[in-house]
Amino acid sequence: MSADVEQAVLLAAGRGTRLGDLTRDIPKPLLDAGGQPIIFRILEGLAEAGVRDVTVVTGHLAEQIEAALGDGSRWGVALRCVRQERLDGTARAAALARPFLRDSPLFVGWGDIVVEGANYARVIEGACETGAAIAVNEIDDPWAGAAVYVDGAMRVLRMVEKPPKGTSTTRWNNAGFAVLPPAIWNEVDRLEPSARGEYELPQAIAALVASGHPVVAVPVQGPWFDIGTPENLEAARRYFGS
Repeated sequence: MSADVEQAVLLAAGRGTRLGDLTRDIPKPLLDAGGQPIIFRILEGLAEAGVRDVTVVTGHLAEQIEAALGDGSRWGVALRCVRQERLDGTARAAALARPFLRDSPLFVGWGDIVVEGANYARVIEGACETGAAIAVNEIDDPWAGAAVYVDGAMRVLRMVEKPPKGTSTTRWNNAGFAVLPPAIWNEVDRLEPSARGEYELPQAIAALVASGHPVVAVPVQGPWFDIGTPENLEAARRYFGS
């Protein structure tokens, strides 16, 4: 299977309530992270990794994101935005891009996760054999995200979404971007709502793993920033600003 992944979906609909007033008038993906907006950094890295077609799912202050991104020509990609009118989860958000996707592996990422740009090419390369790879980052306890259990060859054995604190026996956390095969849509279609009433993409990925589809875990190189709090935003600004 080729490592060429030319289509991507970026999830950029959320309000970012933990950022308080920072996202009252500016959508989270447009917050500055060391000289340019978060989502600009992501698009730059994806373009360098060979992605040529991007669908951005917008919601909160959607018109600002749409105006800032335009048609994607500044990054050399074809870009469109679709709006998630009802914020009912990341799986439902990703599914809004389906009419624009070919029947081949796609990159999917959150619009508020920032890493060094070379990591996008690494996760795409990691998917070359199976058509499926997820980025992971190592932390003390992955209770706030999804615990990712792997074997010695970094094949994903299982994923546990938001495990109780102190219960995980893995240090690998779902880093918030992945290459997924078209089979992911079967799992999305079968999803039940989570405890908070949303249809969650990580649950669909966990189901893909449980179905037996081989998925490779690719460790993030360099720092990993989840821009969910003012402290994380400031850390990203310091890092990329230097």
